[in-house]
Amino acid sequence: MSDLHTELKKSIIEQLNLEDMEVNDIENDEPLFGEGLGLDSIDALELIVLLEKDYGIKLTDPQQGKEIFNSINTMAAFIEENRTK
Repeated sequence: MSDLHTELKKSIIEQLNLEDMEVNDIENDEPLFGEGLGLDSIDALELIVLLEKDYGIKLTDPQQGKEIFNSINTMAAFIEENRTK
């Protein structure tokens, strides 16, 4: 697992106040929404803020967010391609 994956999990737990979760509780390919972590649309907005704040990535297309926030793996891949910080 890359440092980015771990960093992302820590940020998500912090940003979304998932106090009862540990980094190891989140699988890299587990869906973040629905069956997996069970995040919702409010959480998605928080993730968009997190991308901008931590990585300098501005998301303008909500549909794009759906694909990017599919899992930790998809988020990490997107960040590696688009980060400015």
